[in-house]
Amino acid sequence: MKKNLALLVFMTTLSCFAQKKAVNNDITTTFMNTITADQLKTKLYIVASDEMEGRDTGSKGQKKAGEYLISQYKKSGISYPKGAKNYYQPVPAAYLNAKRNENLPDSENIWAYIEGSEKPNEVLVISAHYDHVGIKNGDIYNGADDDGSGTVAILQIAQAFQKAKKAGHGPKRSILFLHVTGEEHGLHGSRFYSENPLFPIANTIADINIDMIGRRDVEHANTNNYVYVIGADRLSTDLHNITVAQNDKYTHLDLDYKFNDPKDPNHFYERSDHYNFAKNGIPSVFLFNGVHADYHQKSDEVDKIEFDALAKRAQLAFVIAWDLANRPERIVVDKPLK
Repeated sequence: MKKNLALLVFMTTLSCFAQKKAVNNDITTTFMNTITADQLKTKLYIVASDEMEGRDTGSKGQKKAGEYLISQYKKSGISYPKGAKNYYQPVPAAYLNAKRNENLPDSENIWAYIEGSEKPNEVLVISAHYDHVGIKNGDIYNGADDDGSGTVAILQIAQAFQKAKKAGHGPKRSILFLHVTGEEHGLHGSRFYSENPLFPIANTIADINIDMIGRRDVEHANTNNYVYVIGADRLSTDLHNITVAQNDKYTHLDLDYKFNDPKDPNHFYERSDHYNFAKNGIPSVFLFNGVHADYHQKSDEVDKIEFDALAKRAQLAFVIAWDLANRPERIVVDKPLK
C-alpha cells in the first residue's frame, strides 16, 4: 500500500511538472508569434526610407529615425530605463572623433527598458545599431539589411516582451533594448555605452546583438532558413547551449558557425557591437545573415528583404532572450577572455 501511494505521489508530481513545462512552452510560443513579418515590414519601410537620409551618425536623418524608434516604444507603453532622464544616451562629437577625426556631430544611443519582476538588478541587453552610411554622391544608402533589419527586430522583440508583461508574464530580469549609434564609423556607440553603462557591467548578464538578419548570402543561395551564430561559446558554455536548445525547441533554423571560428579571416566577432560587451567579460551572441552583393551599397533596399527569414531570426533572438531573462540562475562565465 505504501509503495503504491509513493508511486502515485511520484507520478502525480511528474505529471504536474510536465504540465507546467508545457504551459511555459506555450507561453513562450504565444509571445514569440507576435513577432510577424508584416509588422517588421511596416516598420522597416519607415526606418529604411529615403526620409531617413541613410541614417549617418549624428545626421538629421538618423535623429529622425531615433524619433521614430522612441515613438514606437511610447506606443507600446515601454519606458526609458530606470535612472535615465529620457530615451537618449548622448554620445558627444568629441568622443566620436577621438580615435580618428571624421568630423562627426553629436549623436545618441536610443534605449528602452522593461524592469524585471524578480531580479531587476540583473540586466540583459539586446542591441543593434541604427546608423548607416548616409548619402554618397547624391545617392541615399538606406541600409535596409544593415542594420534596418536588426533595428526593427528589436522593436518587435520589445513589443513581445511588453505584451507578455501585460498578460502577467513579464521577464524576471530587466531587459535593456539598446539601439547604438556610430557602428559604421568604428563601433562607437556600443563602446561608449560599455564605458559609460547605465547599469553596472557586473550586473549585465549577456548581450544579444542583431546585425543584418533580413537577407541570405551566396553560401545559402537555396534557403534562407539559417542564421550565423557568432560568439555564443566564447565566454559561456551556458549561452551556447541556450541558443541551441531554444532554436531546437522553437525556431528550427540551421545554425551556421562558420564565422565563429577564431581563425576566420573575416573576424566578424570583432566587427559588430556585441564585441564591446564581450571584451568586458559579458557573454554575447551575434546573429547575422552574412554579407551579400548589396552590402554597403545604395541597393540595400527594403524590397530585397526576405521578411519570413527576418521574422524567424527575430523570433530566435526573442526565445534566447526569454530563457536568459527567466531562468532561475544567471548564466555562468566559464571561459577566459581572449
